[in-house]
Amino acid sequence: MMPMGDWLMLREFLGSRERFRNRSGASILLILMLLMGLGVAQDTPPPAPSSPNKQDAPAEAGGPGGEVGPYVIPKKKEAPPPPAPERPKKIENMPDYSLHVDVPLVNVDVLVTTKSGQFIPGMKQENFRVSEDGVEQKITNFSQSQAPITAVLVVEFAETNYAFLRDALNASYVFASTLKKDDWVSVVSYDIKPRILVDFTQDKREVIGALNTLRIPTFIETNLFDTLYDTLDRLDGVEGHKYIILVSTGVDTFSRINLDQTFKKIKATKNVTIFAIGVGQAARIRAEAGGGRPSHGFGIPIENIDYLQADNEMKTFAKLTGGRAYFPRFEGELPEIFKDVASDIRNQYQLAYHPTNTKFDGTYRKLKVELVSPDGGPLKIKDQKNKDVKVDTIAREGYTAKHVVD
Repeated sequence: MMPMGDWLMLREFLGSRERFRNRSGASILLILMLLMGLGVAQDTPPPAPSSPNKQDAPAEAGGPGGEVGPYVIPKKKEAPPPPAPERPKKIENMPDYSLHVDVPLVNVDVLVTTKSGQFIPGMKQENFRVSEDGVEQKITNFSQSQAPITAVLVVEFAETNYAFLRDALNASYVFASTLKKDDWVSVVSYDIKPRILVDFTQDKREVIGALNTLRIPTFIETNLFDTLYDTLDRLDGVEGHKYIILVSTGVDTFSRINLDQTFKKIKATKNVTIFAIGVGQAARIRAEAGGGRPSHGFGIPIENIDYLQADNEMKTFAKLTGGRAYFPRFEGELPEIFKDVASDIRNQYQLAYHPTNTKFDGTYRKLKVELVSPDGGPLKIKDQKNKDVKVDTIAREGYTAKHVVD
């Protein structure tokens, strides 16, 4: 018979083995279940990747009752386009066309003076009659102006004759002395070609400074036609009425532009008035008295008839544009001459009308300005002694009817 102590030890041992077996079985069962789960997971195919262009459907709104789930801000509605304008109803038997009216306006500056050159103020619109190619025109605008001037002083400065240079410089300095602070003036000298000594300025000191540079002439040629043509071209881009003060002998020696082309250019240019100051008159008179002719540069034959022709050309330049030409014989005449010029360009009557001939056909239209009394007859002007005064009415002789594109 087994002792009691040994029996207790054996029962304890057997109990431990049973617990171990139970635990091992449970562990094995757990391991088997895990392995089966992994196998099932490996056998299950992976979910297909989503297409990059396919968007997932938004999640349904959820949450407790009474609450609002996810939402999308609605797209702003575009404003409807404005309705198209209604087309005018077509009138029966009326053709489709568009109408463009371009009414030209002709401006005419008129100078009214006594025979001695004194300006006559106080004229009224009804005192003027304007005719174009013989057809009377209706004046629509009228005014008397006394305003600052815009002028180009064109000076002949070539190696011709000392007396001519002296007269040209004296005349130019006298003109510069008559300038006012609001006047715009440019200075151009010329010999074989024009040179801009100073562009438009209101500083009288710059004008005098430009004239001070004229000391030593270079060329003997005096290309007046080229210079006048070039100056008119430059003035095309300047607004308002412009003046050219031409100080010259009028002799052209070597220009590419001829006299006929110069006349055409003057006729085709609007709002430019030329005042011509002839130089060298005293030297010419002395030479003619001695039976000779004044020199006009080495190697350039200039006869007395050439000087007379030059004077006539200067007069025509002025007459075509409504200006005047002066031929002083003595230096003392210059202040009075430029006083008259200043009076002319600062005191004028400005007329404007719409021509009855509205065609832009490039033709030259002749103008005629007359002074008339209220009854339609010639206007008579009397002085303080009640004597009739002879009057000069100076205006441009015509214009070229051409279309101007702004």
